[in-house]
Amino acid sequence: MTKILGILGGMGPAATVAFLERLQALTPAKADEEHIRVIADINPHVPNRHTEPEAAGQTLGEMAQRLRQAGAEVLAMPCNTAHAHAEAIRAAGLPFIDMIAATTEAAKASGATRIGVLATPGGEALYNRALRAAGLEPVVLSGADRQAFMDTVFEVKAGERPREAMRRLADVLIAGGAGAVIAGCTEVPLLLAADDVAVPLVDSSEVLARACVGACRLD
Repeated sequence: MTKILGILGGMGPAATVAFLERLQALTPAKADEEHIRVIADINPHVPNRHTEPEAAGQTLGEMAQRLRQAGAEVLAMPCNTAHAHAEAIRAAGLPFIDMIAATTEAAKASGATRIGVLATPGGEALYNRALRAAGLEPVVLSGADRQAFMDTVFEVKAGERPREAMRRLADVLIAGGAGAVIAGCTEVPLLLAADDVAVPLVDSSEVLARACVGACRLD
């Protein structure tokens, strides 16, 4: 027996599709009917989470309500930055799997105490708070490297795959003392794999997918 999973997606579309593939791959099913039923709202028209936060929160809250009306029993959102609007989503009255909290827990389990964060400014702020609350020290990009990260993310959204650029940015964090690196933007795992970095890579998309399987599979 499984619970119905509602996905607030589209931020961005490629990252959402990759997350759904990960969810399917991580589900221990031997037949179609053993997989999780998913209702996904892949909405690339959510207002910009950086420049229109109030409108973004309103839209995400409306999406959560519609997913509940469609039959969802658990909610998840494969976008780190948009977790700034978690309360608007929880207002729909369903359990909401917190990607930031789950990824922070996974980073702590790595054994590292200084954690590199590859994320947008909004996502970085969320991880900085969560990591410090967990007794961990964030290591973040600065200056031109921070802008290079954003440029790389937008290249992914435009259909490019600048893998070397993302590897270089992960190396910058490691050189700065990171003992593990959080892929804290869902575009990052599209460019960076565990064997691309010299320290543990904590993939927030994979962490969320595993948490969804745990929340929805009632074995």
